[in-house]
Amino acid sequence: MHGRPRNAPRSEESAAKADKLRDLQAQLLHNHHNRIYTNEAVAASAKLLEINPEINTAWNYRKLALQSNLKEVTDAEVIKALVDEELRVVESALRQNPKSYGAWYHRKWVLGHKFSPVNFDHEFWLLSRLLKLDPRNFHGWSYRRFVAALKHVPEVEELKYTMDMIDSNFSNYSAWHNRSLLLSNLLKQKAQGFVSKEKILTDEYDLVHQALFTEASDQSGWFYYLWLLNQTVSPDQPLVISSWPAHGSSWVLSTNRSKNGVKLFSSTSSNPCYCLPMETVPIILFFNQPVSGVNSSTVTVNSVFASNEDLNWRPLSSANSGSAHCWVTYLKISDARISGTSSVDVSLGHSQDIKSANGSPYTFPLLLKFTIELNFADVEQSGGNFGEELFVFNSDKVCFPLESPSISYFDQLKISENPAPLASGWDVETLSNEIRLFKESPDETCKFVKITLARLLVAYDALMSDRSPSSHKKTHSEEVLKLFNDLIQLDPVHAKFYEDERSLVILDQVTFDKESLMKHYGHFCKLTSSSLSYHSALRLNKLSLTRIGFVERLVWVQILDLSHNELQSISGLEALQLLTCVNLANNQLNSFAALEPLRLLSSLRVLDVSFNKVGLHPIDTKRYLCSSPMSHTTDIAQLIKDFKNTEFATYWEAISIFKDLQLTQLNIEGNAAANENLSLILKKALPNLIWLNGVHVQ
Repeated sequence: MHGRPRNAPRSEESAAKADKLRDLQAQLLHNHHNRIYTNEAVAASAKLLEINPEINTAWNYRKLALQSNLKEVTDAEVIKALVDEELRVVESALRQNPKSYGAWYHRKWVLGHKFSPVNFDHEFWLLSRLLKLDPRNFHGWSYRRFVAALKHVPEVEELKYTMDMIDSNFSNYSAWHNRSLLLSNLLKQKAQGFVSKEKILTDEYDLVHQALFTEASDQSGWFYYLWLLNQTVSPDQPLVISSWPAHGSSWVLSTNRSKNGVKLFSSTSSNPCYCLPMETVPIILFFNQPVSGVNSSTVTVNSVFASNEDLNWRPLSSANSGSAHCWVTYLKISDARISGTSSVDVSLGHSQDIKSANGSPYTFPLLLKFTIELNFADVEQSGGNFGEELFVFNSDKVCFPLESPSISYFDQLKISENPAPLASGWDVETLSNEIRLFKESPDETCKFVKITLARLLVAYDALMSDRSPSSHKKTHSEEVLKLFNDLIQLDPVHAKFYEDERSLVILDQVTFDKESLMKHYGHFCKLTSSSLSYHSALRLNKLSLTRIGFVERLVWVQILDLSHNELQSISGLEALQLLTCVNLANNQLNSFAALEPLRLLSSLRVLDVSFNKVGLHPIDTKRYLCSSPMSHTTDIAQLIKDFKNTEFATYWEAISIFKDLQLTQLNIEGNAAANENLSLILKKALPNLIWLNGVHVQ
């Protein structure tokens, strides 16, 4: 517990305790394996847990034992005695370790099954004693939420309890956290007295100000303040904020069935050409927050190319959670036998089954339209394919800055028809007042003041640019960048966090509007015997980026240069479904697992990850972000068949990442993992590969 030092046991006591522990563990495993649930066996497990409450197998054994021993019992007194014994064992374990995950979970499990009536008076008495000894024990607060819900205690009463605990100690982070959970639920339910979000949050700002200026060095109140700020600026409901093809756009699609691919041109000659594989055109919807439930029932696509029921929407997220900011489906053009121009209508909002993580439904009707004209001309006359010739990112063919085509379609990406409710102006006024308050703070060197002021300025600029996109610029960007640079020097322990936040500010600056974007925008020129085609390129290199953001503004990009940054993660790139060429050279990527988002990019043909840190560290803690080979249940047998056991065991990460890609050009030189064996593996995993490390593949 907080403030209570641990005393090292004497060596004789330690040896005796270890011997007893080994004996009890052996008994437990024997009884567990043989399903022995006698009184003596169960009592032995209790002795073991009194010594070490962290043995989860013992808790699981007691669950099975209790269920087994209750099967034939109907006497209420006997049932109560068995349940009380379980609760007694938990209390004994908690005396040994009040923060034992296994003990608290077991108590919840016992009461949650309602084997016998719960003695709520005893439970709240136990919690009272625990939280008196350690008011910040988050296990105790979690259990209190569980018991309160089991008893149906009104959340308003629990809110008063958190206030009492905060009044007694402003430094009680767990009480602040519990307050945020309760208020979130009450505001979402619009409970009596909690209908006006503005009034409630205004009162909370007044409350947390007392904590901040009473104990400015304590982080508890500051974290609660950041939660309040998030509640102030976060949208209550999900909205579509970007889409591709853009609403109102017109396209000409050129196809050659013998090449199994299509080229998509804007009907406006100044816009670029897109190379699309497998005769498909992606439809991309980008929401302002992660949502689930996007399917052919909640989104209707009317077109002559495919029936709505046949379209399969999938979330673009490497987390495999079924929820994502970005969703995509594909129109198959292969069976289309039509001439002329056809309209594609995408509508949503007629169903409330699209939901955000907090359960808020998408409710605003939205209709997006674009047109496609089919042209069955030879696709090779439309500009050729990427990767057949060696593509060099600093080649003269990639022109920066742009000289001829414009990016007029950039503004079309934004969804301007969202019938979102009119803002009251309370949020802008609140942020203005808070900014003024913290700018006047006498403690200019306090890291909490600096990070809070930076967040306030970012939030204010975002709100104002949404309300007045044509008139408001990112007026505080330079001030925010200075704050994060100061924080990196002031608090080097958390430098990585500040660098990530700084990266988002930089990307916001670069991609905010056409004027800013033009400084980094270019085109790749492809000249054929009959035409000159342009492919959109964006250069975001040498910006000291450590993370990627604002990808909803970049869904149109085909060629992306992110070289010479500090990227350790490329999460977010999976939303850029039109990406054909990506340059990630000279970053800080330290594993193949970091490339996981690229698996979702079916158009990707050229990839440069040279001079990173892949394979530099013998133990890579990020590797488990990539699914283990055992999780690839559908094709694991085929992979083992295709690769030798030694190859698969050594390079399974690389194989699992690259086997789904259709790369024609790859550069991995300059990484610790790069060697001749890996090159042979990559050639086998990438059958379409033409160029490896700048050398033509024989």
